[in-house]
Amino acid sequence: MTGIGRRAFVAGSAALLAAGGRAQAEDYPSRPITFIIPFPPGGSTTIVVRSVSDRLGEMLGQQLIIDNRGGAGGTVGTKALAKSDPDGYTIGLGYSGTLAIGPNLYSNPGYDPRKDFEAVGRIATAPNTLVVHPSFPAKNVAELVAYTKANPGKVNYGSAGVGTVSHICGEYFANAAGIKLVHVPYKGTGPALIDLIGGHIPVAFAPIPATYENSKKGVMRMLAVTSAKRSTLAPEIPTIAEQGVPGFEAVLRYGVVAPAGTPAAIIARLNKALNAALASEEIRKRLALEGAEPLPSTPAEYAADIDREEREWGKVVKESGARAD
Repeated sequence: MTGIGRRAFVAGSAALLAAGGRAQAEDYPSRPITFIIPFPPGGSTTIVVRSVSDRLGEMLGQQLIIDNRGGAGGTVGTKALAKSDPDGYTIGLGYSGTLAIGPNLYSNPGYDPRKDFEAVGRIATAPNTLVVHPSFPAKNVAELVAYTKANPGKVNYGSAGVGTVSHICGEYFANAAGIKLVHVPYKGTGPALIDLIGGHIPVAFAPIPATYENSKKGVMRMLAVTSAKRSTLAPEIPTIAEQGVPGFEAVLRYGVVAPAGTPAAIIARLNKALNAALASEEIRKRLALEGAEPLPSTPAEYAADIDREEREWGKVVKESGARAD
């Protein structure tokens, strides 16, 4: 085949693929869509996704089937998403823990956050919280630090699992405060908080969507939020930075991603539906009640966020000294 022939063949093939993608997108979606959440039910990821999934399904005209696939700090479900067919019928949660922390903590998480996914758009952001069992003597961060220093190696903290945001938050906090906390990993935020409420662990780091209502009920006590500013949901709760650990900040971002190779027209359709769902006053109120702030975006804006977060959390992981394998 001559050079001209090869160029014509490549151009023709590209045109056929583009036409096929447009035709596929015109009929999309024609059946229910699976939405992978790489954590067990009961945690902030499920709470945030379920806050918007019904409205997103309405905007798309199809049901979203939630598929919770926990394990290895969210990397199991995220790897499954990366290996799914790029046809728009399997999408999933993009999350700080899986797209930013996992690749920096695991030597081989099984996916590349930049190469293996197409960014659809952001959903929301929310802080983590530092919570304790009601019987724990510390009433604020300073008292927790003092108690831990007086009892080295005896204060456990629970997280959603090795490599999760709550795990790294705990290690980051301990390192910044100059204390030693013993990490107790669970298979999700829900199981960790069940054990905290049951008095099996005294301390936990967990996202505010999963702790706020529990703290209002009195089954746990919230000492601090991990954001730079106080949460609008719980403005009475000070930040960790306010309580003697200057500069401390660790927030969560939630978004939607699809397997790499998903047609651009389908990504655009998903993004339009997601932003329409986030524009709903009902959804904004629902997210606000969970302590999450809606953050609509373009796919390009969310892709830039993923890239920036991977670098920022990489620095935090390195400074914390945390290890997963």
